[in-house]
Amino acid sequence: MYLLTIRDGLQTRHIGPYESPKQAADDLDRLLALCGERARWQIHALESPQSLIDRHSGQLAPSTLGRSRVAA
Repeated sequence: MYLLTIRDGLQTRHIGPYESPKQAADDLDRLLALCGERARWQIHALESPQSLIDRHSGQLAPSTLGRSRVAA
């Protein structure tokens, strides 16, 4: 799944999801006509939370939150 993000000035739009990047690109042509000349865009691949957990399991460093180092 893919998500189209268009930033036009201070406004950011998130459009989608799309089945393929081609579908997002086709919709982008239509949507850019409604935006200013300086609009920026990106097509993002969406990932399920479980796939991220599976990919990074065992690779995360232990949390250092709450620990402080005191210089001697």
